[in-house]
Amino acid sequence: MKKERKTARQILSGNPREVISVGPDDTVLNALQLMADKDVTTVLVLQDSNLVGVLSQRDYARKVEVLGRNAANTRVGDIMTTQVLYVTPEHTCDQCLASMHTRRIRHLPVIESGRVIGVLSDSDVLEELLQEDEHFIRILEDDMLHLTIDTGGAY
Repeated sequence: MKKERKTARQILSGNPREVISVGPDDTVLNALQLMADKDVTTVLVLQDSNLVGVLSQRDYARKVEVLGRNAANTRVGDIMTTQVLYVTPEHTCDQCLASMHTRRIRHLPVIESGRVIGVLSDSDVLEELLQEDEHFIRILEDDMLHLTIDTGGAY
């Protein structure tokens, strides 16, 4: 019996959320305020609807605070992570998790036809995998129960 894994598209459709983004010319302070308002730790950086980077609290800590810069005078484009790993809607949960683990990231943009359609967090992917595995275990347990009850006939 093969386990079927959901795709990024299926996960997003079951848990639709707004894509939270800033522009590269926005100040880091504005981005931090947006993160606080939306209760998130990462925002996408979009320019003309194109993904050009990601800004995380880690970027802020390492590239502003530690270097003695000022968030109000620093542009997002100056500190954002520009090598952004993303997936397509057809990627499976397993593929998404493997990518996140390999790159040690917690947020994964999902892009279709050059446009961001959502963002998956590590929690989204892990929760989905856990639910799928629990469902698979229940099926196996049910099959085992039927095998032990139905012995195939009388002696």
